[in-house]
Amino acid sequence: MHRFGVLGLLVLVGFVGGCQTGPTVASVAAGSDVQVPPYARVPYQGFSREAAIQIALREWRAFGQTMVYPNTPLPFDREREEGLWQRVGDYWWVGLPLGNPDDGFTGKHTANGQLFPADQDANYAWSAAFIDYVMRTAGAGNRFPYSSTHSDYINAARRHDQGIVVTAERPEAYAPQPGDLICMWRGHHSIRYDDLPTGRFPGHCDIVVGIKPGALQVIGGNVENSVSMKSVPVTADGHLADASGAVVDPDHPWFVVLRVSYDRSAAPIS
Repeated sequence: MHRFGVLGLLVLVGFVGGCQTGPTVASVAAGSDVQVPPYARVPYQGFSREAAIQIALREWRAFGQTMVYPNTPLPFDREREEGLWQRVGDYWWVGLPLGNPDDGFTGKHTANGQLFPADQDANYAWSAAFIDYVMRTAGAGNRFPYSSTHSDYINAARRHDQGIVVTAERPEAYAPQPGDLICMWRGHHSIRYDDLPTGRFPGHCDIVVGIKPGALQVIGGNVENSVSMKSVPVTADGHLADASGAVVDPDHPWFVVLRVSYDRSAAPIS
């Protein structure tokens, strides 16, 4: 009922609009982007590195500028707070293609609006939806492989899928730049760059928002149930791994960098 109600309303709006521009039956089919704000759907401006960084920083500020440190759990659950569970809902709804079975989630609700207990948070992990949201609202359009699972766009980047804006790079060979994504595997089975592409696997990606001597400043969603920033150690020349491939960070198993190709010189639509 939830999915039919949303699609039915959008189709109705298209008919009521008459000659005005509006959604049609075809445009609200599963996988369309009619739910995306016009500024991002058109987009009004080219895909912007600065926009992606500032959007990530904006969301981090909304969650209280949370900083996370290794082996130091946070004493709160931001994703379930008033005003913030709705924001997580925006990441799911805007970030994913319309009709995705996960697009109705929030920080504490299923797609049917049912409250799920905090001990089931892992079943509704929204870190990939956060990256989708940042890429989408920064103007990536249909050039980013939006998914509720990080491994889908990591694999797409390693396959060099045609027309996408992410390319997989070895952590010892490419120094991440602001706006790029750094990714690690999770779970009990380790993933290496040379394993890619592979099937779906548990993972996590953060977006680089700043570079300091010996460290990257990165922001990710669903990090300790918040949009959080952490500092990631790198080599003197800015790589996640040294020349032998050994990762510098002792706390996170980074194994791939996703270099993002932004439209640096695109001008606004007049």
